[in-house]
Amino acid sequence: MANDASTVFDLVILGGGSGGYAAALRGAQLGLDVALIEKNKLGGTCLHNGCIPTKALLHAGEIADQAREAEQFGVKATFEGIDIAAVHKYKDDVISGLYKGLQGLVASRKVTYIEGEGKLSSATSVDVNGQRVQGRHVLLATGSVPKSLPGLEIDGNRIISSDHALTLDRVPQSAIILGGGVIGVEFASAWKSFGTDVTVVEGLKHLVPAEDENSSKLLERAFRKRGIKFNLGTFFQKAEYTQNGVKVTLADGKEFEAEVLLVAIGRGPVSQGLGYEEQGVAMDRGYVLVDEYMRTNVPTISAVGDLVPTLQLAHVGFAEGILVAERLAGLKTVPIDYDGVPRVTYCHPEVASVGISEAKAKEIYGADKVVALKYNLAGNGKSKILKTAGEIKLVQVKDGAVVGVHMVGDRMGEQVGEAQLIYNWEALPAEVAQLIHAHPTQNEALGEAHLALAGKPLHSHD
Repeated sequence: MANDASTVFDLVILGGGSGGYAAALRGAQLGLDVALIEKNKLGGTCLHNGCIPTKALLHAGEIADQAREAEQFGVKATFEGIDIAAVHKYKDDVISGLYKGLQGLVASRKVTYIEGEGKLSSATSVDVNGQRVQGRHVLLATGSVPKSLPGLEIDGNRIISSDHALTLDRVPQSAIILGGGVIGVEFASAWKSFGTDVTVVEGLKHLVPAEDENSSKLLERAFRKRGIKFNLGTFFQKAEYTQNGVKVTLADGKEFEAEVLLVAIGRGPVSQGLGYEEQGVAMDRGYVLVDEYMRTNVPTISAVGDLVPTLQLAHVGFAEGILVAERLAGLKTVPIDYDGVPRVTYCHPEVASVGISEAKAKEIYGADKVVALKYNLAGNGKSKILKTAGEIKLVQVKDGAVVGVHMVGDRMGEQVGEAQLIYNWEALPAEVAQLIHAHPTQNEALGEAHLALAGKPLHSHD
């Protein structure tokens, strides 16, 4: 294969998702000559099959719930059902607008964009469309795809992945969701709002098991109230077709039947057949291994995003891509503190957190050195107006900084920005308590929680 016009790029990026395009945009901004290779659409999973489309479905579901519940606010409205084709048009219009904007950004930064399926061909090159693209450095950013279990075949009809669920041409009458993590509970929430009878099956003992246990319990309580069923603590055994749908059997013999089974057990890295191992890149279970600066064991190759075993979040991909670009441009870079990354599950109610759980804090600092405080949203005026229930839980090292903020309630994802600053600046409760929060806002609840932790509660009991 001949190198295209004998050009040697400063950076060749394989994969145009969150991590890849962030590295391309930042690298070009810093004067690097960048080539970006993508086999599908620029924007990757987040824009086309993940963050953006799922949140659009969740918002449509929120509107449906508001129509049903309008009377409690003194508004007369009738809910006449879901027009799923119109919902998809709304979702696709959101994606299309962002996609066009992203294409314009990449073009404006003079990034060489190559559409095609690339393969790592050496420590400094990627083969694509019959040509060899050479670079002084290569960044692997090939992302992830939905995972399944051995013997559980996703057919796209009755047994589906999140990719299929995003384009389903109907609202299923009933659904079993295998997996109670972020993807599972978000689809459970959206489908319930659309009118589906939903059952979530989670092998671990709580929904959203990566969150603080208190947040999991609050979400479980809210889901019970909404009529979302779930079975916890028993693992999946098998799935089989019935006359009209799917039957799922668990390890304890319990059976569930529904029209569709959504397999939402997470996402696995896309790394097979791409030349990584052949070029000596260290791997583990399909993931590319990197150090804190996203460097692989091959000096001219880095990797970011869902391809590496860090948090599978678009904003983590952005940060990792930017870190690589800045390191290659000679700037001083700081490793990412993954505990300091905000995490949001956009179900109803939302679950948001930053920092570590109470259990983790006790493990690190000792049980006698950890203080936890819960602030109930019942004491927050704006939450009352919105008729949302939930809590803000703070985890503090005794006489020290707040090391965890865990929030459950509608719109809590919008409050996690300040929580992120509190954790990352190692703020003391008394320092946050000095800040004046606007009234009435839900953000005020975060301030009041810190007032209480500082020993001077206002709208909460001592």
